[in-house]
Amino acid sequence: MRVLLSTYGSRGDVEPLVGLAVRLRELGAEVRVCAPPDEDFARRLAGVGVPMVPVGRSARALTTAPPPPSPADLPRRAAELIAGQFDAVTAAAEGCDALVATGMMPAAAGALSVAEKLGIRSVSVTFQQLTLPSPNRPPLAYPGRPFPPEVTDNRALWDLDAQSNNALFGAALNTNRASIGLPPVDDVRDYVVGDQPWLATDPILDPWQETPDLDVVQTGAWILPDERPLPAELVAFLDAGTPPVYVGFGSMPMRASADVAEVAVEAIRAQGRRVLVGRGWAELALIDDRDDCFVVGEVNHQALFGRVAAVVHHGGAGTTTTATRAGAPQVVVPQAADQPYWAGRVAELGVGAAHEGPTPTFESLSAALKAALTPETRARATAVAGTIRADGATVAAKLLLDVVAGERPPVSA
Repeated sequence: MRVLLSTYGSRGDVEPLVGLAVRLRELGAEVRVCAPPDEDFARRLAGVGVPMVPVGRSARALTTAPPPPSPADLPRRAAELIAGQFDAVTAAAEGCDALVATGMMPAAAGALSVAEKLGIRSVSVTFQQLTLPSPNRPPLAYPGRPFPPEVTDNRALWDLDAQSNNALFGAALNTNRASIGLPPVDDVRDYVVGDQPWLATDPILDPWQETPDLDVVQTGAWILPDERPLPAELVAFLDAGTPPVYVGFGSMPMRASADVAEVAVEAIRAQGRRVLVGRGWAELALIDDRDDCFVVGEVNHQALFGRVAAVVHHGGAGTTTTATRAGAPQVVVPQAADQPYWAGRVAELGVGAAHEGPTPTFESLSAALKAALTPETRARATAVAGTIRADGATVAAKLLLDVVAGERPPVSA
């Protein structure tokens, strides 16, 4: 069996596919991944022996290049992204038996259209539930398209969300669909979500409330055990003193807070803790040459987070899940999209603190750190860590084989 896994987005959109690809290959499938042409994505996939087909422009360059994208840029960028999907995914999917589509909404719409044209089975997957229509909560608003404040009914808000998706992505999607002989799509979001979307998140960390309108398959998070050793210099720093506090913001450029490294280092030092700075796409750096700080680039978070006093991060789904599994207390400083949701879940579970807003100050981050570094939070984080599933990628791989065989997967796994 041949499977194509398709995405466009940040590291958090690519890393879960690494886990699924490895588990599919263990079950005898031939797997390739369509992803942005970023060097770190290609290196990660090459490290597990999975071929990558580049699609579109560098996700990192698009995210970090000045000036920041404006809401008015979104339809144009979406059109480029959809066209790139039609070109790259069409070639990569030839001869495949199944396609798994995830990532940004327009990218998934393009990939699913290619699967439709080629007549191969497809599955739509999300790594957070906030794009799945539910009467239990409101949708996320797109930049530049806020919901009217007088509209508070969740179903009405989801109707407005569908209108936004159609306005932003509908014309570009249907133009490309027409070019390969496919009929137009009336509702972009419903087309991408489909009748039975997969939710690749942990049910403890991200509980899905069943709704009669949608048949969701929650597989658990797609995690591949990371066997990479920590760099010797990092191990030496960890061994040289008490566990440090890690601060890193992954794929977030952190434009709103140019001095975020200084704020974080000083706030952590004020708690009497050493500091470990994750460089990330924001290119965070040390603020002085004191020996209580160390900076790291790409590193095994699964191994690292088990050795730190706390993790200060942006609230991406992957980082939140990794920190929770490691039993590390967290401070989430959410920047955009689903990150406030994950910050809320961390606080609700009692495994850390949710920082209010995207721009930390010395005072605000110090207060959050004090809450996260208590013995009570550490004990709760340790307890919750033992409840987080590690078999999501295996569950999903087996379900995908069932899909290809024509069997309908169960509502939950």
